[in-house]
Amino acid sequence: MDWSRIPSLSALRAFDALARHGSLSAAARDLNVTHAAIAQHLRALEAHFAETLATRDGQAMRLTETGYELAEALGEGFDRIAEGVASILDRNALRPITVSLTPTFAEVWLMPRMRQFWDRHPDVEIRLLPSILLSDLRRDGIDLAIRFGTGEWPGYEVEPLSVSRFVVVAAPGYTKVKSLDDLGSLGAYDWYFSSAANEQRVWGRAIGVDFDKVGAMDMANNGMVLSAVRSGLGLSIQSRTLVEPDLASGQLVTLHEGDPEGLGYYIVTRPGVLTPGARAFRAWLRSMAQTQT
Repeated sequence: MDWSRIPSLSALRAFDALARHGSLSAAARDLNVTHAAIAQHLRALEAHFAETLATRDGQAMRLTETGYELAEALGEGFDRIAEGVASILDRNALRPITVSLTPTFAEVWLMPRMRQFWDRHPDVEIRLLPSILLSDLRRDGIDLAIRFGTGEWPGYEVEPLSVSRFVVVAAPGYTKVKSLDDLGSLGAYDWYFSSAANEQRVWGRAIGVDFDKVGAMDMANNGMVLSAVRSGLGLSIQSRTLVEPDLASGQLVTLHEGDPEGLGYYIVTRPGVLTPGARAFRAWLRSMAQTQT
């Protein structure tokens, strides 16, 4: 396409409005510009084509034969553009929002609150992909991720999501440890983790417990871990939200709590514009996190 032969798109848009409304004033109101601006665009187009495109007929403007020809072409072109834009907007508005997140976050924090999101946004479909693996948002077609760590993921837009804290818990009387050094000296048979909960190991390393050296017992899921800990078989790192009822009843006690600086959950998105559904979900996550802090 030779763009040098095509007039200013602003002028073409002004002429399209003039052709549809039949007057300079009406076209100006439609485009929220001045009467003089529409007249100036008309003169620029007539100079470009070296032909008269419209003549004054009282308060109205009458198109010439060339003006009708241009108006018909512009109408078809702008209508096609509008259809294409609407198609993309509708597709993005209706397609499911794909969210990558850790299994622990999904189980402990998100799923108990999802009804509140769908009550506000019943037309937004959310597709959750729980995994301990670090997904490539662009390659895997992911709109938004919720990751646990220090927030250092280059190439992405990252913002902290302040949610529940983690704690070290055990059954009453299981151990008499009173410091982080004591925790670090415990053996592999003392620690119970879920293989689907990477946060437990990340948080533990951040407080100074080297699990590569100490070791731990891996269970298939976090429910089994909690059952073992409640039975007095060992201790574990858990979201405080999840074990709050056990702490309140005295079935479990905390041995250490307090998140290391910078460590926590983060909302991670690709640079650029999010779909309307993804924006709504991100805004809801922010608001829910604020009510929990």
